Amino acid sequence: MALRLPGDTGRVPELPEVQALAERMTTACAGRTLARVDTLSVQVLKTFDPPVHALHGLPVREVGRHGKFLDLATEDGPHLVVHLARAGWVHERTSFPAAPPSRRGPLALRIVLDDGSGFDLTEQGTTKRLAAYVVTDPQLVPGVARLGPDALAVTAQELGALADGARQRLKTFLTDQAVMAGIGNAYSDEILHAARLSPYAMASALKEEQVERLHAAVRQVLGTALEHARSAPPGGLKSEKKAGLAVHGRAGERCPICGDTVRSVDFADSSLQYCPTCQTGGRTLADRRLSRLLK
Repeated sequence: MALRLPGDTGRVPELPEVQALAERMTTACAGRTLARVDTLSVQVLKTFDPPVHALHGLPVREVGRHGKFLDLATEDGPHLVVHLARAGWVHERTSFPAAPPSRRGPLALRIVLDDGSGFDLTEQGTTKRLAAYVVTDPQLVPGVARLGPDALAVTAQELGALADGARQRLKTFLTDQAVMAGIGNAYSDEILHAARLSPYAMASALKEEQVERLHAAVRQVLGTALEHARSAPPGGLKSEKKAGLAVHGRAGERCPICGDTVRSVDFADSSLQYCPTCQTGGRTLADRRLSRLLK
């Protein structure tokens, strides 16, 4: 059974997919003990103390989430924290081959439970960014420590305060994990489309009514996506996410709200999509921003 988290644009795992994956992994690990964790890629493990074998033999308490990080927590022991990056996939296994796994290919990490089941974490492509950390506290992971509040937990008042102090355009504001955790490239496009706001608008210039629209869009887009991810069949997170997108990854198609053509702005390593009629008063956005906007 594969719990697939795709790596292509628009289907990179974000808050809804990672949360659904954490819940499924928690169910699969219920009552289980970690037999071992095999690191198959030299780049994947970012820590050395505690050693990875400190996880062996420990009962699994749960698999949680911090932003877009997975957190496999053991009972009274270390945590295995994983960031799937762009091309990370998780495959649930009922058993593993008897032959030792190859250190060549996409397999990065293998988690084996005491009943012989477990998970394979793979990463496609030549750029390897999937990262694993063995830590006594998830806050010791730099990426976790810098996270802002979880996007689904932020109130409208808190969102207004965050926007008020942000000298960022809305696209950057929503995807900045130090501001709010969990929103990435795809859902930021969907949220801005649902809120009828330009990705180039300044966050600090939002009026109260616009903040309320943005907050409602965050809750609606992420909440609906999470419901769909939870109900998706094994291996269906990719198609479920793609099917629910209104503008992201749909440049040249018709906006489902107004029928205008969805436009795209391309950056060095990413892109954004928007509807001119719904979001920019009919204006086409010039592609003049630097790729740093989409960090």
